[in-house]
Amino acid sequence: MIMKALNYVALTLVIIGALNWGLIGFFGYDVVTSIFGGSMFWISRVIFGLVGLAGLWSLTLYGSVAQENPTVRIARH
Repeated sequence: MIMKALNYVALTLVIIGALNWGLIGFFGYDVVTSIFGGSMFWISRVIFGLVGLAGLWSLTLYGSVAQENPTVRIARH
């Protein structure tokens, strides 16, 4: 149950990070820094750090996807 909740939190943070990077790439607009910039810049850094950790955690989801769907093959060297 805890792992499932952690997976949802990680997925949500990765999506937020991806949307933010998309806005930066296409429009040069950083939502997180715009909201938490200035005197609360440290919050932006915490959010960026959490998004990075969520991205690393999301790498573990490849294993669970392969276990749930036997047609998915992960190359192992």
